[in-house]
Amino acid sequence: MDINLLNNNEAAQLRDLVSSVNNVVIFCHINADGDALGSALTWARYLEQQGKAVTVIVPDMYPDFLQWLPGTNNVLRFDKKTSEAKDIIHKADLICCLDFGTLSRAGAEIEAELRKSNAPFLLIDHHLNPDIQAVLTISHPELSSTSEIVFRLIYQSGGYDAMTKEMAVTAYTGMMTDTGGFTYNSTQPEIFYIISLLLAKGIDKDKIYRNVFHVFSIDRLRLTGYVLYQKLKVLTPLRASYYTISREDQKRFHFIKGDAEGLVNMPLQIKGHRLSISLREDTEKPNLVWVSLRSVDDFPCNLMAAEFFNGGGHKNASGGKLFCSLAEAETVVRQAIRKYAGKL
Repeated sequence: MDINLLNNNEAAQLRDLVSSVNNVVIFCHINADGDALGSALTWARYLEQQGKAVTVIVPDMYPDFLQWLPGTNNVLRFDKKTSEAKDIIHKADLICCLDFGTLSRAGAEIEAELRKSNAPFLLIDHHLNPDIQAVLTISHPELSSTSEIVFRLIYQSGGYDAMTKEMAVTAYTGMMTDTGGFTYNSTQPEIFYIISLLLAKGIDKDKIYRNVFHVFSIDRLRLTGYVLYQKLKVLTPLRASYYTISREDQKRFHFIKGDAEGLVNMPLQIKGHRLSISLREDTEKPNLVWVSLRSVDDFPCNLMAAEFFNGGGHKNASGGKLFCSLAEAETVVRQAIRKYAGKL
């Protein structure tokens, strides 16, 4: 099965770009998820195999359930080691942006630093409408994940034989998490061929699943039950629902980053349901509400996210944010659902 992504000119451009640099910085987006971190770690290890000095920088804390991934001990948090990160950015001769297509997704301070850099940019992403000015943009919104793209690039570049089990673990984790355990955005047969190639590297896919999805704290389980019982608002005629998680809720259940991961998918288990929306107050900043949207079939989460929530993403999985109170955010959600009622 052919899983190559690049034409001959693009493949040569990528090869020449990698061979011409020594110090590489890889960036993830704010609130890095499994795909962002998985793709970054996989790409970093591949570049290291090519003799490059590589630093993965994340803007802020990533979920606790990803801490076990191979290579995370070398990941640099910009918010914790800002001066060191800025110095590394200044010395970089290649900047790789993985799993985001606009610089604002890395946060305002990182965006400012990146705009000052004279290094060329390499963009690898699977979101719609990338606008980062890169010397090479590898964008495939039709694919499951940035981790899948990274694997295909390594494979096409002849790097599969040297791929380690650890690289296969991070690549698989990124693909798995960005498809909800291969339950959406994963209908192309190529993805399962890629999985077979990753399994051939000796990964334990069942253990990876447990490491990500079966490591809940008791507080997280109780938060899940509380939200589904007390906070979920089901709009049965519209086949949609939404819920809120306030700052007080997060304090009550000792919330840590990642505790709400996957929760937005659960209302889609309701028979006939097509849309689920999560509203979560930021733990620190006032008038900032994080929005997650999930859907099934052909309902366009990304269009709703762009129109109402200052966001975007994929057809069945998108996100955004609102700069208002939680109560005001609920009003926006109801407006959005009414506007898109004809598609539900």
